[in-house]
Formats: sequence, structure tokens, C-alpha cells
Amino acid sequence: MTTDTEKNKTLQPAIISYVKDLPNICSLAGLACTLLAIYFSIIGVFYAAMIGMIWAVAFDWADGLIARRMKGRTGSDRMFGGQLDLVIDIVSYGVTPAILLLSYGQFNPIFLPIAFIILAASAIRLSYFSTFGLSDESKYTGLALDNNNILLVFIFLLESLIPSEIFSAIFYISALLLAIFNVSQIKTPKLSGNPRNVILLTIYTLVITATYTWKLF
Repeated sequence: MTTDTEKNKTLQPAIISYVKDLPNICSLAGLACTLLAIYFSIIGVFYAAMIGMIWAVAFDWADGLIARRMKGRTGSDRMFGGQLDLVIDIVSYGVTPAILLLSYGQFNPIFLPIAFIILAASAIRLSYFSTFGLSDESKYTGLALDNNNILLVFIFLLESLIPSEIFSAIFYISALLLAIFNVSQIKTPKLSGNPRNVILLTIYTLVITATYTWKLF
């Protein structure tokens, strides 16, 4: 006689089968951009790192939009995609900014506490969201982490316009303030669910990409 446990094991899909799901492909493309951002941060090519960071957000928003419009996705498909998204978010919006700040500070140990605060705030923020979800149908509690990348790549445009000492202070203070907002009780709108906002982010991503590509050359 087949038990329920044996049936569940039989019905479990292969792990790799989820890779063919289009939203998950977008998520993994965003992870690839994040890896490039980390790599370029470590070797000090910060303009290229900015491009990777903003494209990570673009793919993150795209996967949610595609998932909501796709038909025939099962409950396990949605659950797996949501978990994959959360795991990638901690790398894209927690690990990457922390490494960026450490690298920009030439890996001086004095910046380790700041990097830890940013990483810890990201982990706490994602754990809270995973537990409680949206505060209502369209708002988050605390600033969503994708906003960190969106704002940091914009702030970094000042790097070539003002003295490095002043910019460093602005950049590190901005990152700390974002971490505070991430774990605050403020209510912020869910921007990624609106197709109009996705279009605006696409335009922003292309402008940022063109700007930093020009700076690279």
C-alpha cells in the first residue's frame, strides 16, 4: 500500500525543472548581473558595478511582472519562485552594497561595521517580509530593498563631480540611512507591481547604463 509520504516523494518535481520557468530565468539573470556587480566592485571598476546593480533590479521587477501574467503556474511554481526571489534579493541588495562600500573604502576594516549593518538590515527586512508579507494589498512595512540599488547607483553619479572625501561621507551616510529605512515602520508603496513603474524603471535602467558606459570610456 502506498503511503501519503511516498506519494508526495513521487510527485516532487526535479530541482532543475524549475529552471525552465520563465520568471525563474529572469531571477537567475538578475543574479548573474549581481555577480558581475560584485566582481567589478572587488576589482574597483565601480561604474561597471553600477550597471550590474541596476540591471539586477530590472530583472527582479521583470520576473514578478511575468509571473503574474503567466497562466498555468502551479502553487509549487509560485512558492519556489518566491523563495528563489528572496534568496537572490539578499545577495543583490544586501551582499552587493556591502561589498561595494568595503571596496570603495579600499577594504579598510573600519568600514566593516557599516557593511554589517547594511547586510543585517537586509536579512532582517527580508525575514520580516517573508513572515508578514505586505502591510496591505499595495504597501510594504519598511523601505523595500530594491530601492537601495536604485538610489545608490544614482547617488554614485556624484562621485566624479565632488571631492572624494565629501562624496565618501555622502555615500556611506546614504547607505546607512537606507538600512535604517529598510527596517523602519514606515509604509512604502509596492512599485514593482505596476506596469507603468516597470516601464519607468526600464527607461531609468537604460539611461543609467548609457551614462556609466560613457564614463567607462
